[in-house]
Amino acid sequence: MNAPDLTKQAPRTPRKRIGGYAILGRTADKCRASLHGKLGEYHFDCPLDNVLFGFKGVTGDAFKKQVGQGATDEQLASWLDSHGAPKSAAEVKEWADGVEKYSLIDDPEKKDHFIEECKKLGLDPYKTTLFEWLEADDKASF
Repeated sequence: MNAPDLTKQAPRTPRKRIGGYAILGRTADKCRASLHGKLGEYHFDCPLDNVLFGFKGVTGDAFKKQVGQGATDEQLASWLDSHGAPKSAAEVKEWADGVEKYSLIDDPEKKDHFIEECKKLGLDPYKTTLFEWLEADDKASF
């Protein structure tokens, strides 16, 4: 299993779609890194990962088991296709398109924190998506 060292580099962007699933590559990177003690400041099975897990109706533990058995990115996408809530390719695309456009500015519980974090990075929180903020934060960290 090729595990990235997230103490030295950021995980993949959540935009990178594998098998149509946004977030999957980033989640896989964090999971692999966690299994090898190279997670750094990142967290596996975090709220972002749970957006993916919740959409499919699987758990972080079940996903981690697949990763621990050496599943490739493509095998993880196939596993998601065959586990949890059944989703058509069109439903996966609609979900992925939606999460890519989502902003924490729309979440009353997270809005103030998001505004503060965006300002630290010179981003306009009212025009910044969650994925854009994560990418900027990753870039600022390395």
